[in-house]
Amino acid sequence: MPKVKSRRGAVKRFKRTATGKLVRKKAFRNHILTKKSPKRKRNLRSGDLVDPVDEPRIKTQVPYI
Repeated sequence: MPKVKSRRGAVKRFKRTATGKLVRKKAFRNHILTKKSPKRKRNLRSGDLVDPVDEPRIKTQVPYI
């Protein structure tokens, strides 16, 4: 069987933790930052775990991550 290709956009967006969970970046941090409070922007900096419901879908897109 040939190897399965990864979706390159998904490879750039997700990383796996040491325990095997998937990490993603939070949304709303790209532009129009002047109206957002410093606390809100600071909280958007950290990564967030992918919801367990969405993990199987991402694992099919990125089989070797």
